[in-house]
Amino acid sequence: MASATSNVGNDASGEPLLPEPWTVLRAARETPDVVTLEIAPSAGSEPRRPRPGQFLMLYVFGIGEVPISVAGLGDRDAVVHTIRDVGAVTHALCQLGPGDTLGVRGPFGTAWPLEHERGRDIVIGAGGIGMAPLRPVVTAIMADRASFDDVVVMYGAREPRELLYTDEFASWRAADIQVEVTVDHADHAWDGHIGVVTTLIRYADFQPNEAAAFLCGPEIMMRFTAQELVQRGVDPRRVHLSMERNMKCAVGFCGHCQLGPEFVCLDGPVFPWPRMERLMAVHEL
Repeated sequence: MASATSNVGNDASGEPLLPEPWTVLRAARETPDVVTLEIAPSAGSEPRRPRPGQFLMLYVFGIGEVPISVAGLGDRDAVVHTIRDVGAVTHALCQLGPGDTLGVRGPFGTAWPLEHERGRDIVIGAGGIGMAPLRPVVTAIMADRASFDDVVVMYGAREPRELLYTDEFASWRAADIQVEVTVDHADHAWDGHIGVVTTLIRYADFQPNEAAAFLCGPEIMMRFTAQELVQRGVDPRRVHLSMERNMKCAVGFCGHCQLGPEFVCLDGPVFPWPRMERLMAVHEL
């Protein structure tokens, strides 16, 4: 089984800690506290063409920077990021509009190993903002649909208004992708599933012994979903998780992202389940 493909980013000048100026092309509000930005290199900056699963370091001048996974690729050199407003830097990013400038480093980290799973059933499990790093997987499958068998997206959020990309679900289903959505707390207008993401496995059409899974969301959600999939017969080596915790420098210098023997920014963020299973079972590690 091939592991997730590694690619530690570096810019053309060989200075991985030096951000380059990029320009916001488009800003769209997804939910009350989530914004999608489409950004592209400013004049004189080197283009970055990340792969699904990788992340860029986004820098707001005078405030700081944060790692944000790629949520899609736009025309030419544009990159799409979906950002939740949860701190000083992400708040500043969510206030940017077309024409504004930010700094970019990367791409960094491992990518989803989708190319190694061609010919298989694909299970995509996402929780909350974790749908953003998995959206490029859906896009890649749609562009090469004949290379995969049954595909199912299992997506959960706390409440309906926090669901992302709902306007894209129809096109996913039109591409013969099963989309099952659940929420923890429903409102009067909700007529879908209620419960955690793992409850959606019972509705998912796939053959466990022929499936590969891609998971991103809260760690407790990924842990229980991975365990349930393995119990149903999915090869644990074919269950892939995106871990996005405590990354600061993106090049393994600061140690903030260390998880046991792993450095998330260097060894991840995409990991096979066997490398995370023991670590995620340790309380508050």
